Amino acid sequence: MVKTSAPGLGRRLLSMLYELLILVAVLFIASFAFHLVFRDTGSIFFRPAFQLYLLLVAGIYFTWFWTHGGQTLPMQTWKLRVVTAAGERLYLKQALARYLFAVIGIFFFGSGIIWALFDRDGLFLHDRLAGTRIVRIEE
Repeated sequence: MVKTSAPGLGRRLLSMLYELLILVAVLFIASFAFHLVFRDTGSIFFRPAFQLYLLLVAGIYFTWFWTHGGQTLPMQTWKLRVVTAAGERLYLKQALARYLFAVIGIFFFGSGIIWALFDRDGLFLHDRLAGTRIVRIEE
């Protein structure tokens, strides 16, 4: 059995920084593919379609890893895992909710991340709303 504990905010933020680097690479490749298919960058629909596409790609990236082991590569490196509030694996519905709440919280000046400073359990707002939490894996 794997032993878990609550990770500190610094560890989670460093994992997020590493996650940003990986996500930029994934979105760069996805952007290249999008531009190969849709070459009319002057179209009125290009920009909103491109932004929606990037949000979708990022959503697929995160929900896939969260529902298949609970860890992205940076989370594996920092020995973190996302689980339900009860400590079980996430299902697609919870992973999608977590992703959407995280996107909204980040777009509102990072308020979903800042929330962790005031939350009684140190959870990010998207974890609180989605019924999830991040745990540190101690092996």
